[in-house]
Parts: sequence; C-alpha cells; structure tokens
Amino acid sequence: MDKPPIEVKLDLLSMTPEKLRLTLREYFLERHQPDYRPGQVESWIYDGLANDFTEMTDLPQKERRALEDVFQIDQPSAKLLQISQDDTAKHLWLLQDGELIESVLIPADHRLTLCISSQVGCAMGCTFCATGWGGFKRQLTVGEIVGQYRASQRWAREHEYGSITNIVFMGMGEPLANRRSLPDSLTILNQGYKVGARRITISTVGFVPGIVALARRPEQFGLALSLHSPLSELRSQLIPLELRYPLPEVLQAIHDFRKDKGRRVTLEYTMIEGVNDGLDLIGPLGEIALRLHAFVNLIPFNPIPQNEWTTSKQGRIQEFAKRLKKKGVSVAVRETRGRDIDAACGQLKAHALVQLENTNNSV
Repeated sequence: MDKPPIEVKLDLLSMTPEKLRLTLREYFLERHQPDYRPGQVESWIYDGLANDFTEMTDLPQKERRALEDVFQIDQPSAKLLQISQDDTAKHLWLLQDGELIESVLIPADHRLTLCISSQVGCAMGCTFCATGWGGFKRQLTVGEIVGQYRASQRWAREHEYGSITNIVFMGMGEPLANRRSLPDSLTILNQGYKVGARRITISTVGFVPGIVALARRPEQFGLALSLHSPLSELRSQLIPLELRYPLPEVLQAIHDFRKDKGRRVTLEYTMIEGVNDGLDLIGPLGEIALRLHAFVNLIPFNPIPQNEWTTSKQGRIQEFAKRLKKKGVSVAVRETRGRDIDAACGQLKAHALVQLENTNNSV
C-alpha cells in the first residue's frame, strides 16, 4: 500500500510581508473570519515574535488550532549558548532537519549587533575560516535566516540586552551565494521587522553576481568585502573564489555598487602573521581603499581547529593602521570580542564538531 503524501505546511517566516498579508487574507476569508484576523497574526509574527500559534492569545483557540494545521513557524531551537566575559553571546541553533548553525550577539555602546548565518557550512573554502573547515551542507531557507533574528531578539530582550539595532550577514556561509533566500530575507527583516536597510550589512568574499544583484535593489543595504590581500596571487591562496572572480572584476563590481548606492563600502582584512601582514602590502591595500573610497577594518586573526596560523603581532597591526592613515585611508582595528568563547564566526560549530568527533573516536 502506498504511503499517503506528507503535507508540507506553509512557513509564515519565509513569506515577505506582502505575501504574508495576501496569504492570511485568503485563508481567513475562506474560514469566514473577521477582516482583522490577518492583522492579528501579522502582529504576532513581527511584533510579538511568536514561536507558535498557542501564543496568539487574542485569537480564539479554534482558530489557533486551525492555523497550526495549515501553517508553521519554522523557528530554530537553542542547542548551545556561550556568553563571553565581555557579554558577547553565541548561539548554536538546531534546525528541523538536525543541522546546526550559529549566530552572535555583540553589545557595544548603544548598539546590539547580530551576526547572522546564511548557509549550513560554506562552500567557499577560505583557508582562514572555521566554517569552511566544516564543509558545505545546504542553503538556509528564508525562514531559517529570519528565525535567527527572531530567536536572538527574544533572547536579548529576555536577558536585558535590549533590542537588536544592527544585523551583519557575517556568520556561516557566503550570503550572496544563497541567491534563493537572501533577497526575501532582506525584505522581511527590513519591511516586516523594521530593521533599517542602513543597519543591515552583507559581507562577501567577492561573489560578483550577488554584488551586482544587490546593487540593483532600491534599499540602502551595506556591503563589506572580505579582501584579506590586495594582491590576486596571494588572495587566491586565502580565498579560492579568487580564481573564479579575480580581484579586478570584484573591485569593479564594488566600485559600481558604491556608485549606485552612494554608500561607503568596508574592506575586511584579517591579519595573519607571516601570511598577509607584510609591510609591502600596505601600499597596494591603500591604493584599493582610496580608489573605492572604502573603510578598512583590520581584524586580528582568530585561531581555528586544525590550523597553525597565528594572529599578527599587535605592533604590526598598529603599524598597518598607522601607515594606512598616513596615506589618507579611513581605517580601524576591530576590537576582539568574545575570544574566550571562540567568537569568530564558525568557531562555535567547529569546536562542537571537534568535540563530537573526539567522542565518536573514543567509543
């Protein structure tokens, strides 16, 4: 006997605000419910951050049960939480299919920044990144991306962190390579949850088609390029995507993005001792920054499993910053946050995988 087909519920978190309103309006119209029902559910999704339909207490119980038969709220659950001495909080989230992703909450001054993931793992294979070490599994859905924000926002409010002010797509994965889910997730975060476009930044290692697509959007989203070397040959050793999209092509796309948006782009530069911290690289790095009118963010390298690289000496990092400033480049050294909990994106999952591997080997 053939098994009955599995009914797939519609995920409300994956719908843009426009689609959500239309879907709920049609649904409640068929159920002969009042016109205000769609607005009630929408309010619970965006303002109430409801995890399930039982929380929607201003709807009749019958309607809550009926919603659950048709729709789902694909919210991740917390598998592990680590809080640093500087209050940086890292969540390891468990998805419905058992995969793990992570996000990071970074409090600073009057801001609370959420670093969010876009893929389960990453296919870019950057040699300095723990996420690439774990391999690529799959793209995140729109709801799984948005769900990180909702779960993190709820946690932050419940633990006196306040509300999230900024979102950076700098977690696991190459955001612009998730071409199916990233566009709608940006729309939902901006229009549904009212996070200003200027407070949302997408980081890329140079996925040119995604940069071009982002430039075509009307919103003023920010863009950060993981540069890490101003020379194509050295960059290809750090970022394999350089072989597919060479630096001149990437820089042209960045130039066009800035021209279209009128916004300053950030160049991220991880400082690795003996690898990309030679003083001879300051000149070409400065030339790129000045040509793009870009801001340079020098980032001390965070050690990762199965890699012997170390962070550049503090003096070398400061010398980089000093010489770049002399050339007229806007530059800052990123403050290291949460190092005691392996705060680099991808490190929490990487260390969790190491622990699981060690456990399995000892059995």
